[in-house]
Amino acid sequence: MTLARPKVFLLSPANCGGMRARLIASPQAQFPLARQMRASSGAPLGEIFSFVSGLYFRGKLAYARRFASPPDPGEPMSAGGIFIITANAGLRTPETPLTLASFRAFSNAPIDATNAAYRRSIERGATALREAVGDECQVVLLGSIASGKYVELLQPIFGDNLLFPPAFVGRGDMSRGGLMLRCVADGTELEYAPISGAIRHGKRPPKLQPLGVRAPAPRVRDSKE
Repeated sequence: MTLARPKVFLLSPANCGGMRARLIASPQAQFPLARQMRASSGAPLGEIFSFVSGLYFRGKLAYARRFASPPDPGEPMSAGGIFIITANAGLRTPETPLTLASFRAFSNAPIDATNAAYRRSIERGATALREAVGDECQVVLLGSIASGKYVELLQPIFGDNLLFPPAFVGRGDMSRGGLMLRCVADGTELEYAPISGAIRHGKRPPKLQPLGVRAPAPRVRDSKE
């Protein structure tokens, strides 16, 4: 029996400049997560990004929590097997406390491979992660591979161990989020492929059925017809 290879996930960040980001950062916001982020202790990064992004990030985080299998759960750098790409702080776990000041810093930092601060922080975090998980661990990117803002920085560090779900190709963010939540509900993991040499653009796949809606049963021909 062949043992499954260990696996960690890299999650692309939420948009910290959108409407929901402005809502949670507003001094007038009184819902619990906003108040917690304004406190000196901050709120968990994963929860904040799930609120800001909605379905897409929520799907990524739920999926990663369901299927991550880090090589050494006792190793601090790989514990949990989930790392969120940030605009200026490298790779962070979903439990990392995020304050309002840090959130605003995220919103002002461009996620672009030409941004030296972003590039350095990601390369430093990815190098530390590779050293922690070793060469046998799969590193699955749950995010866009259509541009170079993630792949260009991660590929040289992880090589062929950097994977992605081909089912993402051609899908928009909402469709990807819905797909991952279905996988969590079904306990069915997506297939992965190396990003190196992969097709990054493709035709949009058929729309997903709404959750809770079953496909119609095949019609059985009545013998009296």
